[in-house]
Amino acid sequence: MLHFATPQPALTGDGVAFTVRVDSLDRACLITKEALQELSRLKSKESPQVSTMEVFHAFEATINGVARRLVFAKVPGTPLRLGANTFASPPHVG
Repeated sequence: MLHFATPQPALTGDGVAFTVRVDSLDRACLITKEALQELSRLKSKESPQVSTMEVFHAFEATINGVARRLVFAKVPGTPLRLGANTFASPPHVG
């Protein structure tokens, strides 16, 4: 079986660009800086010295899983953009 390398995540002006593979197809994705801040806030990773790439790598499995589900659901966009709302907590009903 052949394995092809996917591009490594890269810091951009908007966030982190990365690629996911779904059904042998690569899809370019971007997670915004705001989305990374939301993930960090939700998981209580409060550290003012943590870089954007460090937050991305800390949540990479979650980010890739969400991106793959969005690709599988045929969500449009090139790159597929994951924003803060993608990871926002649902409102509490009570």
